[in-house]
Order: sequence, then C-alpha cells, then structure tokens
Amino acid sequence: MRYPLDIVAMFAALWLLASMVLDALTPKELTAILIAVAIGPAIVFTAVFYYLRCPRTDFAVMFAALWLISDIAIALISPKQLPHFLIALGFVPALLIGIVLHWHRLQRRHEQLPAPLPKRG
Repeated sequence: MRYPLDIVAMFAALWLLASMVLDALTPKELTAILIAVAIGPAIVFTAVFYYLRCPRTDFAVMFAALWLISDIAIALISPKQLPHFLIALGFVPALLIGIVLHWHRLQRRHEQLPAPLPKRG
C-alpha cells in the first residue's frame, strides 16, 4: 500500500538530496535554493505519477522528460554558464530509457519471428 505521507516524505528527501548534489556541482552563484525551485515542479509531478501508479514504462519516460525540463530550467536561471557535463547530464536519463525501450522492442520482434523452414534435400 502506498501511503500519501510516505510518498511525500520520500520525494521530499529526494528533492533535498538532488538540490544539494546539484549545488555542489554547479557554480557558486547558483544556490541550492534556486536549484530547489527549478526542480521542484518536476519532483511534485513525479510524486503524483508515482502515487497514481503509472505503468513503469510511462513513469520512466515522464521522469526522463521532467529531468530534462529541470536541466533546462537550471540552465536558464543560472547567472553563469553551466559546465558542459551538467548539460549532458540532463540527457542521460532520456538516452538510457530510449536504449532500454529500443532493446525491448528488438527482443519482442525476434521472439515473434517465425522459425525458419527446413531445407529440402
């Protein structure tokens, strides 16, 4: 059973942790509070999708899209240019999920192919 208070506590902890980690990786002008404001909506939407028990694939795709949107928001509010690895970091979840979905599609396609016909002698 997913209790709403447990979900709130879990995602609040993830929000705080992500804000502090990103604060350590970004320029000093970009504070943890600015980062928390930038990623806050994505955390809230992710928690709602988790509470609504979205299917895993849909949840993963929504998470990747929200992470990318948060990365863009952080780049927009940053007073200095962000390092290139942080910009690339925003694309990593979408890239990984795309690879996994493509891999599953290829696996299903190979399972559905008919067996080859025996050769006539």
